[in-house]
Amino acid sequence: MADLSVFPITQRWPAQHPDRLQLYSLNTPNGVKVSIMLEETGLPYEPHLVDITKDESWTPEFLSLNPNGKIPAIIDPDGPGAKPLALFESGAILVYLAEKTGRLIPADAAGRYETLQWVMFQMGGMGPIFGQVGYFNKFAGKAIEDKRPLERYVAESKRVLGVIDRRLEGRDWIMGDQYTIADIAMLGWVRNLIGFYEARDLVGFDELRNVPAWLERGLARPAVKRGLEIPKRP
Repeated sequence: MADLSVFPITQRWPAQHPDRLQLYSLNTPNGVKVSIMLEETGLPYEPHLVDITKDESWTPEFLSLNPNGKIPAIIDPDGPGAKPLALFESGAILVYLAEKTGRLIPADAAGRYETLQWVMFQMGGMGPIFGQVGYFNKFAGKAIEDKRPLERYVAESKRVLGVIDRRLEGRDWIMGDQYTIADIAMLGWVRNLIGFYEARDLVGFDELRNVPAWLERGLARPAVKRGLEIPKRP
C-alpha cells in the first residue's frame, strides 16, 4: 500500500483509504470534470471537500499539492511506475485519467489529438469567458455601473457557444458518436452558465440548435448526475 503521508496535504485531509485515488475538490465547473470522469471510469477514489469559500485552497497543505491554489487536484497512489503521482489542473487530470484507463479518449492518434484540441478550447476559452459572465452578471461585478465588461463577455460567450453549436451539427457528442473527455470538460461549464450564473437569456441559449440537446443528453448520464454532487458543498 502506498504511503501518502509524504504528501503534506494528507495532514489536513487524511486518507481513510490510501490505496484509492485521492480527490481534493469542490463541485464547481472545474471540480466536477474530475468527479464525473472518476464516476464514468469506475476508478476507486476518495473525495475530500476543499471549501474555497473559506480559502481552504490557499492553505499551506493545499498549496503543497497545487501551488496555484485552485481545485481540483489529485494524488494517485498507483501512478506511473506504480509510484504515487500528484497532479493539478482539471484538463491535465482528465487526460491522465483517460490514458490511465484507456477510456473516454479515442485510441487512434488523430482522434486523440482532435479530442485534446477541444479540451484545450474549453480550458483556454469557455471556462475563463463564462466565469467572467458569472462575475459581472451575478457576483461583485454586478454592482459596476459600466456594463461594457459584461457586454463584452456575453458577446464572447455567445461566440463560443456558436462554435460548439456548429461542431455539434449532426453529432451527438463533440467527437461524434463517442462521448469523450471533451464533453466532460464542457458540460459543467455550460450548465453553470445558464443555471448558477443566471445567463440563459443573456447568451440566447434557447436559440441554439444543438447545444441544448447535447447538454440534456450529458446531464442524463448517471455518472454525470453523481459527479455533479461530488464533493457536496457545505
